[in-house]
Amino acid sequence: MEFTAELIADFLNGEVIGDKSAKVSTMCKIEQGEPGALAFLSNAKYEHYIYQTKATIVIVNKDFEPDKEIPATLIKVENAYSSFAKILELYQSMKPQKSGVSALASIAESCELGEGAYVGEFAVIGGNVRIGKNAKIYPQVYIGNHVVIGDNAVLYPGVKIYEECVLGDHVTLHAGVVIGADGFGFAPQPDGSYHKIPQIGNVVIEDWVEIGANTCVDRATMGSTIIKKGAKIDDLVMIAHNVQIGEHSVFSAQVGIAGSTKIGRNCMFGGQVGIAGHISIADGTQIASQSGVANSIKADNQTLMGAPAYDARSYQRAAIAFKSLPDVLKKISSLEKELARLKEEMNR
Repeated sequence: MEFTAELIADFLNGEVIGDKSAKVSTMCKIEQGEPGALAFLSNAKYEHYIYQTKATIVIVNKDFEPDKEIPATLIKVENAYSSFAKILELYQSMKPQKSGVSALASIAESCELGEGAYVGEFAVIGGNVRIGKNAKIYPQVYIGNHVVIGDNAVLYPGVKIYEECVLGDHVTLHAGVVIGADGFGFAPQPDGSYHKIPQIGNVVIEDWVEIGANTCVDRATMGSTIIKKGAKIDDLVMIAHNVQIGEHSVFSAQVGIAGSTKIGRNCMFGGQVGIAGHISIADGTQIASQSGVANSIKADNQTLMGAPAYDARSYQRAAIAFKSLPDVLKKISSLEKELARLKEEMNR
């Protein structure tokens, strides 16, 4: 299907600079542009590509001013990145949608399946499960007894949902996600062994949450592990029992959050951040990759770095000083030798 620059600009509330009748039928990265393709530019470090791209149309920020002639037609918008995301969403919605229930799926008689729901081959759905309208359950998904899944949820192949967990509307779980496995609870015994503590809670995931492949969210010992509305969680993240994740918080890959910790809303954690258990993280906290947090963060909207994590600017200054430490040690050693020589001369 082809779209003109004028149609795309109308959809995005943008302004066409160039040929309004220019047509595109596919999308591409700006550095891999080809005729008939739509690209975007939002990061200044890629600007040099726009002067040589072969893409027919490029979406740019409203304040973009070229240094020289550009062969492509431009569409100027408030935010090129989010506008291109809208185009991708439109493209995705136009793809054929999965539908129907496979005869090879195993579905308990007591399961309530919403109108328009899709269930793929070899999916297993337990008793007293409720699945909302237009939900998509891909092949080899397992859903335990008494699970609730909201409207328009998508569970990709190999997702496992243990019993009594609750998923809201528009939740997306990518391949291999495990929701509701036992929390890591073991009581040490006098003989050095460990006694397993039963984990009788569940996991509650609110609306519009998306969780990446092979991430694990453990069930609560009692009560619920809770991921609140709009949170976005990357692949290979570990969320332990009784954790609470605030609305619209975002975690990159390999983040680990220990048990009973509470994360505020609109937090952002880089890859491999580690959070200790039984602490709280204030709203709007940003933590750089590979940082470790051992104590509660009480003030909102801080940016932290390091292990243990502290103010990012202070950490960066300390890192610069650390780099120069070998030279400082050499100078100290030289001064110590000079001081020893002077003392020796004074004692003669």
